[in-house]
Amino acid sequence: MVVPRTEARWAWLLSNGGEPRNWMLLLAPLLGWHAEGWAGIGWGVVASVFTAVLPTLILRLGEHRQYWGDRHVCRRQDRIVAAPGVMASVITGTALLYRFDAPVEVRALVTAMLTVLLALLVITFFWKVSVHSAVASGALTILTTVFGPWLLVLAPLVVLIGCSRIRLRRHTAAQVGVGFLIGAAVGSPVFDLVR
Repeated sequence: MVVPRTEARWAWLLSNGGEPRNWMLLLAPLLGWHAEGWAGIGWGVVASVFTAVLPTLILRLGEHRQYWGDRHVCRRQDRIVAAPGVMASVITGTALLYRFDAPVEVRALVTAMLTVLLALLVITFFWKVSVHSAVASGALTILTTVFGPWLLVLAPLVVLIGCSRIRLRRHTAAQVGVGFLIGAAVGSPVFDLVR
């Protein structure tokens, strides 16, 4: 049973604030700026539209039509139903960024996150894994690659996001731990390879 919103407010705050779309809304423009200044921010916004905004709209539409319970798509089977729409958006955005020669760091980011999503989707056919944790740890490893190890100061935040998912009974510790591993072990090497 999921913890009501009237309880564990810190966990709800961390869970909602640390959801995957928010990482992409922040990270894509930031990496665009790092690569090409103001023009790069524009490319980052384009990446955010396809990796955060459109997937959120797809998930909300599915929630509204009762294809799944909420925007976090808690049931493993529902995630398989939701995945094609979200993946189509991310794949389309990735293709456009490559086609129109977006900054390499932005392309590397969306390629890394697409690879993480594909790995999570494969696992989801058999077991539920934390997308929150995977995206948060992938984002952290990419941030440290680009801006340096001093950004490891954000590691406690990433851990707290995982703890919030456990506290809200959305995931087990194992599901959060595997999410952390997938995000870091898949996202960072793909980012480095493309970059």
